[in-house]
Amino acid sequence: MKIKFSDFKLDAVGQEIQLVGGIWAGNGQAFLCYFPEYGHEHEPIVVEMDEHDWAALIRQSDAVETEVLARAENGELIKIVARKCERNIDQSVTWTVFRRDQFTCRYCGNDTVPLTVDHIVLWEEGGPSSQENLVAACRRCNKARGRTPYTLWLQSDYYKKVSGGLGPLVRTKNFALLTTLDKIPRRIHVRSR
Repeated sequence: MKIKFSDFKLDAVGQEIQLVGGIWAGNGQAFLCYFPEYGHEHEPIVVEMDEHDWAALIRQSDAVETEVLARAENGELIKIVARKCERNIDQSVTWTVFRRDQFTCRYCGNDTVPLTVDHIVLWEEGGPSSQENLVAACRRCNKARGRTPYTLWLQSDYYKKVSGGLGPLVRTKNFALLTTLDKIPRRIHVRSR
């Protein structure tokens, strides 16, 4: 069976579509070799590709980013960049989060130190690097939270101590995020080996 590259679900590569073998060719023959635990039950599909398609596939499967559409707070579709193998976050997303949070740590209220962004649904648990799943956080608070789930983080002694200086609006916003946790789409980070 053959399909055009435009019909191939490129953004699923590295997520739903995994490497399961390789193809070798020579002497007028092609050899499709599956890894022992994969693929034997699937009929191969040949994807017709040109040089630009190959560049897109290699970029998607190896290096950097997946472009995805997400819904902004106003309902408009926006493009975000989700990283599969790196935690680098697109700078436009980072700066949008900083502006939204008024260049202030959402946990302690400090606005005089360099900021990072913190994933509400942890990156390790499939939380996307999207505006809806990020808050501005100083390095100290981000490090203190570590891999603590957001619900437990808001109950932690550390958060209770440092959030005392936050205004009531910011504290309310932080707790309001609890109602959005189930609505944030999870990305599955699958390790190929």
